[in-house]
Amino acid sequence: MVKKVLIVVILFFCFPVFSQELNCQVSVIIDAKVEVSSVEKEVIEQMKQSVTDLMNTTSWTKDKFAPEERINCVLQIQIKTIPSLGNYTGYIQVQSTRPAFNSNYNSVLFNFQDDNLIFSYSRNTPLLFSANQYRDNLSSILAFYAYFIIGMDYDSYSLKGGSPYFLEAQQIVTNAQASNTAGWRSAEPGKKNRFWLVDNMMQQFYDPLRECNYLYHRQGIDHLYDKKVEAKKQMFEALNKLSAVVLTRPNNVNILNFLSSKILEFKNVMSDSEIKDKTEFVNLLKKLDSSNATRYSTILD
Repeated sequence: MVKKVLIVVILFFCFPVFSQELNCQVSVIIDAKVEVSSVEKEVIEQMKQSVTDLMNTTSWTKDKFAPEERINCVLQIQIKTIPSLGNYTGYIQVQSTRPAFNSNYNSVLFNFQDDNLIFSYSRNTPLLFSANQYRDNLSSILAFYAYFIIGMDYDSYSLKGGSPYFLEAQQIVTNAQASNTAGWRSAEPGKKNRFWLVDNMMQQFYDPLRECNYLYHRQGIDHLYDKKVEAKKQMFEALNKLSAVVLTRPNNVNILNFLSSKILEFKNVMSDSEIKDKTEFVNLLKKLDSSNATRYSTILD
């Protein structure tokens, strides 16, 4: 017995316990119209590595993740202008996925283009995030999306399980208010920015979206392998929960983002369904998101 205990202790200390949550692939693309000096190219390459390090080596939660359990995500930073050395504007595309049970399939959870990317970065400067203060725009934006990605992931496994991480993202928004930089404020036109993304997730009115996220994945996507017909019904019922919200809050950024992220998935899942079921599914999607009606119609092909 003592020998077994010693073996367990030795194994515990010999094998590392990982706590980083994200497996983030980062790319930086410079608009073809932008002239970039060799010095600027070096700075941008360093910046890309700093972004990768911040996303992948920060412990965003207190939970322990093995390498294979990390949340797969992609960040694409598109630089459209360089007003001066070390100052950049453009947009950032953020995508995250989660695996389906008993399958090698990965379902897109979040796919969003943030057009309010304005930041500075200096050579040889590591990116550091502080939960209690606003340090700079780039680290705050990255931390915001790290927590938002984690929140969406946890919500897909347990009902409103992502709340602690949406709260962290909301705190980042609050801290950034004083910076007077685009993307953090409620008064900006369009309601398609970081403020509204997380504010909507924390409002009780939008609980049906969070219920949808959970039921769609846990009762739907995760059972397509063993209970395919029932899983499809559960996916339909989960999406139908959005109807009441859309009725009074049409064109909500979170709901439109959730639906548009899954257009290809909808088509693939329904590919072998009866035309009656396909039609019912498409009609629901068109009611929820009329702007993509043409794309949803392809599910019937």
